[in-house]
Amino acid sequence: MAMEVSDREQSSQELDLEEITRKISFLDKWREIFSCHRLGTNNTTSQNHEGNHIFADESEDGPGRPQPKGQGQLPLSSLWSIPNAFIITSKSGGFPISLAMAMKLRQSLFGNTVHVFSDDWEKACFRFHDPFSDLAFALEVGKGGARSIQMAVQGSLIKYLLFTREGKDCDFHSLCAISKQEQKQALAAALAGILWAAGEAQKATLCLVTEDTYVASTPDYSGDNFTERLQLFEVLDKEATEKFIYDHLHCFSGEGSRGVILFLYSLVFSRTFERLQKDLDVSTIHLLQPNAGGFLCRQAVLNMILTGRASPHVFNGCQSGKSQEILHGVQTRSDIGYLQWGKDASEDDRLLQVGSMLKTPKLPIWLCNINGNYSVLFSTNRQLLSDWKMERLFDLHFYSGQPSQKKPACLTVDTHSHPWERDQREDTHGPGRRFSPVEMTIRTKWREATVNWKGAGSSS
Repeated sequence: MAMEVSDREQSSQELDLEEITRKISFLDKWREIFSCHRLGTNNTTSQNHEGNHIFADESEDGPGRPQPKGQGQLPLSSLWSIPNAFIITSKSGGFPISLAMAMKLRQSLFGNTVHVFSDDWEKACFRFHDPFSDLAFALEVGKGGARSIQMAVQGSLIKYLLFTREGKDCDFHSLCAISKQEQKQALAAALAGILWAAGEAQKATLCLVTEDTYVASTPDYSGDNFTERLQLFEVLDKEATEKFIYDHLHCFSGEGSRGVILFLYSLVFSRTFERLQKDLDVSTIHLLQPNAGGFLCRQAVLNMILTGRASPHVFNGCQSGKSQEILHGVQTRSDIGYLQWGKDASEDDRLLQVGSMLKTPKLPIWLCNINGNYSVLFSTNRQLLSDWKMERLFDLHFYSGQPSQKKPACLTVDTHSHPWERDQREDTHGPGRRFSPVEMTIRTKWREATVNWKGAGSSS
């Protein structure tokens, strides 16, 4: 009996060895067929010469260096499990990720090839509140770094639902009356629009997880049982991009799908590594920053979602840094804007000032960073920013994404109130708290404005 068990163990080990050998052979074959230059990269060896590639960063955790321990590093016992519902067949027609591409993806996100996403990222996806409800248009957002991406995408959802889709009224009630089907159409359109803009309106690249593994772990690359199973799909038409996403929407919106990570991967590959290198500057050489055991998005990620370009800063154009290096801000006026309230003592105040390109977008929708918490302000009046008379007295809707918020808050903004009216309004806030952070954020765009809170919702 013992001999039979031993024989079975030996047979199992031989099968494992054969499987490993087969996968290595399979990987080598695909390396020859699919090189990174298809996604805007060159041979990794040449790009590491003389420090020319900003993502290689061999001085910090790069290839051939001792690997860091601790934050974001994957324990061997903590490989991601992926529900079968979100795994596509390997015969779907995409091309598999290579080791070189996986390493460059890690470098562009984390600055090394060892860190992996934390639990809050792993759980994040694009999931709506109930249809035909006060928050039917709104995404459920979680905690952690993925939240900023979800709220930035929320802005694009509002853009589609209010100002882009045909045959619908542009009013608040239309946002609350959308069906499950309309939610799906809105999400597909929003994600497709973002990726298409990142690809310079030439090509979008979508990442999906397959049943096969194409990349093996190496001393320089720690696998997560997710990235190594990607296939990439290049789509050359915006409508086709939207249809592709719609057909695979569960891979971005299902619980356990890692939908936000898949979207971020798709965003990076759509932008291409070469364009990212041109977008970024010495102040930002990778897109995520460690924070409290997880990772937060740098401004470049949010700007890439809002504008299509991974600009690291929020001011207009370019400015000189402390060492006279050129820092890259926002180049063009975008459809969706950005407002910010709160101070980071480690940053230069001059560089934190949001420029007019983001403060005054083409449409009255703003992603708001209020003391590091992300939310969305919007108006249903398309003409708000194109007719100065509209900016005297107007309503804004505020969605914080907090679980306690059951419906968007409605605020009336008065930009021409009389001084005695403003003083009286300030007194109603009580001693020690004259304005809420939301009001202060609004006043970065409309100075001296007074705000009347009419609806229920979070005010902080």
